[in-house]
Order: sequence, then C-alpha cells, then structure tokens
Amino acid sequence: IIPQALVVAFLAGGTTAFVAADKAVRLTVDGRSRTLHTFADEVGELLAAEGLGVGAHDLVAPARTAALGDGDEITVHYGRPVRLTLDGRTSEVWTTARTVEAALRRLGVRVEGAHLSVPRTAAVPRSGLDLAVRTERSVTFLADGGETTVRTNAATVREALGQAGITLAGQDTTSVPPDSFPRDGQTVTVLRITGTREVREERIPFATERIQDADLFAGTEVVERAGRPGARRVTYALRTVNGVPQKPRRVTEETVREPVTQVVRVGTKPLPASVAGAEGLNWAALAQCESGGRPDATDPSGTYGGLYQFDVRTWQGLGGSGRPQDATGSEQTYRAKKLYVQRGASPWPHCGRRLYR
Repeated sequence: IIPQALVVAFLAGGTTAFVAADKAVRLTVDGRSRTLHTFADEVGELLAAEGLGVGAHDLVAPARTAALGDGDEITVHYGRPVRLTLDGRTSEVWTTARTVEAALRRLGVRVEGAHLSVPRTAAVPRSGLDLAVRTERSVTFLADGGETTVRTNAATVREALGQAGITLAGQDTTSVPPDSFPRDGQTVTVLRITGTREVREERIPFATERIQDADLFAGTEVVERAGRPGARRVTYALRTVNGVPQKPRRVTEETVREPVTQVVRVGTKPLPASVAGAEGLNWAALAQCESGGRPDATDPSGTYGGLYQFDVRTWQGLGGSGRPQDATGSEQTYRAKKLYVQRGASPWPHCGRRLYR
C-alpha cells in the first residue's frame, strides 16, 4: 500500500508541473490573430517553434528576447521592400505597412493630390513593389507677358504647360527642357521663337608663298603670281526669342571658289657697293628734297614713288621690279645713281641741284 501511494503522489506532482509550464498566448502575424498554447520561455523561441522566420527589416513586439508569460500578445509585422520613385528620384526603402497608402504615410510622403502608379488601396506584397509617386507641386509659367501658377502632379514641364492652358507652336520651347520633371516652386519661361535662314557669300583669304630669288637685289620683292581670294556660300539660321534677335548660327557651308595662293619672289642678291660716275654726290639731300627722305613716299597722283620719285616705267627700265616705293632705300639709291649716269640730274629738274651741295 505504501509504494502505491508514493507513485500516485509522484504522478500528481508531475501533472501540476506540466500544467504550470503551458502558456496560452495570442499571436498576430500581419494582422491575422490566433490563440495557441506553448511551453516556450521567450518570444523568439515561440516564433522558431511556429516556423516564423524574422529578419532585420521585420518588426516583432515584444522583442524576441523578451520572456513569455501566460496571456501575452505577440505581434509580427513583416518588412516589405519598396522601390520608390518619388518625384523622379528612385530609392530602395522597407516598410511593414500592408497597403500603399499606409506605407507612404509612414514614409512621410504626402498623398493628397499625388499621382500613384498603383492604387493607394493596393496591398504591398512581402515580395516587394515598384511604386512611382508624383506629388502635387506648384509651378509658375511666364508666357506672353503674363504669369500663371498651377498645382500639378504632371510628369513633364510640357504636360504642366498644357494644364496651364499654354501651348508651344513651331520652334517654341521653354527655359528648361520641355520633357524635364517640374520641381515644386519652379519658375519656367516660355520662349516664343521665330526663325528664318539666310545665305551669305563670304570671302576666303588667300595664302602667300615667298620664294628667295638670287637674281633680285636684296630688299626687292616681286609678285610673280597675284593671289586671289576664294568664296564660300554659308547658310545661317536667324531667329528671335520673345522678339529679341539672337546671334546667327552657322548651319552649312559650301566652297564656291578655291583661293589662289600669291607667289612672291624675294631678292637675295647683294647690291653693288658703288656706281662709277655717280659717287661723291649728295644723294641724301636729293632724297630729302624729292620725298622728305621717305622710301615709301608717293606723290598725290600716285604716279611717282620712293626716295627719288621714280615712275614705274623708269624704275623697271633701270632693272627694278614692282614699284619703286616697295624697294629698300639702298636699292632705290643704287638705281638713282644708274639713272644719273645715263641722264645726269635732268630727271630731277627742281631738286637735282641738291646733288652738288
């Protein structure tokens, strides 16, 4: 009888311990609640026993390390990834909200007057969601001398223009790209553009090639082939913006005539040191009288030039090239001496007597 009594007492005590370890708790997962019995000592232990994995973006209340008691309520909200494009800027965010509207409110996004790519009542699945939101913004347009401000959730400046009752025609545009995103508080100017095209003939300068010539005296240059400028036909776009003419813009060009390079022969032959029969005369005084001592001087008629006022025919008859006023002073004096040997002082009827002073 005594051993049987001991067994009965042991069983009774074990039943009491078993009943004491069992807890009735209420578990709510993403809004769905149920009551269950558990022997778990902590919240995390209960979740593991129920096969509920939770991650860094999930919300558990109380915390997973909290002690679990009879009658406790445990809430689990799973995190959901959202690829949010807000007013043209994209970011990755997480939310435990189960609807689009709730998620946006928790993220601090104003939904009144906004355009959403999915309905605001749509559910946010645990797998995530792509969501584009254009909030309502204030945009001011300056057009045709007036100012118009609109509240808009438009995706482009062009769309907001339409909402403001402003149209773009022809080449008209705006101070920002018409397809750009309109920002809150932005001021956009409408540019009324008119344009035409104009064709112009333009000169192409010619190049000059200089060739040394040992048959010409140093300082002498002779144009062997005259240069000729070329010509090009250029088309310009002319336009006015809000009535103000703009700088012409070159559109196309076509060469009509190629330029011809000018060829100049440059003398390198040393000048003779003297001319027999013409030395010892006062050539400086003659030059001063005839031209004021200026090698490039010309008379008012353009007939005579240089220190000694040669005409071109006489100059070239003495072996000179080109015009006398283009030669060096030393060459002009050399050829004046040659002329004196041929004709004396007669070529200089007024100043010739200066040679003898």
